[in-house]
Amino acid sequence: MAYQAGRQRSQPRPVPDSPEAQAYLRDYAMLLEAVPFPSVVFDHRWDVVLSNAAFETLFDGVGTHPTAMPGDNFLRFVLFHPDAGSVLGEHESRWCLPMLAHFAAAVERNGQDRGLQAIRRDIAQDPIMDAAYRHGLPLWIEAVGPSGVEHDGAVRPLLHPDPRWGRTDCRIVDETPKSLKDMGYSRMTLVLREAARTTPGGPHRARRTRNGAAELRAV
Repeated sequence: MAYQAGRQRSQPRPVPDSPEAQAYLRDYAMLLEAVPFPSVVFDHRWDVVLSNAAFETLFDGVGTHPTAMPGDNFLRFVLFHPDAGSVLGEHESRWCLPMLAHFAAAVERNGQDRGLQAIRRDIAQDPIMDAAYRHGLPLWIEAVGPSGVEHDGAVRPLLHPDPRWGRTDCRIVDETPKSLKDMGYSRMTLVLREAARTTPGGPHRARRTRNGAAELRAV
């Protein structure tokens, strides 16, 4: 049985069989729920194992999607959900490309994984995203360097549905304890900033398209 903010998922994900590991995840779900910022635990495929209420609130306004809901698989949400750009600011450059870079690294480590292969097939079915993945991504990685690819410490724009936050930034913090890491899980927290983002030309508008993947182009 797997958990999301302490509740059983409607489509359970595999978790360690040992009672000790399951008890740890139950307790960790309670800890996660006490965090005021959006926080999520996922496996090597980005399948969500745990998330807290703040994470659910952040994505509360997105429409339903058969394979790319943020509470099911965060990578698929970033890449394939048409509403991703309504929450993730500067969606293509600040979220899609870094996630594609991490996906490419995961494929290098474990290319035979069926879940990763399925995501790769979905990328290949979109000509624009496939071109970005195969041709644009290596150029982008070379241009931005390791710091541009790394999640931990990165500051990225968000459009929060709660007007208290609104158009803001978040700092991504990787805070994975050893016990979670040993289970093959990672934890990511989005630390929201209270100050709204502004630019000399005024705030950017959210880019919402029919197909979020169509925003990608070969860099």
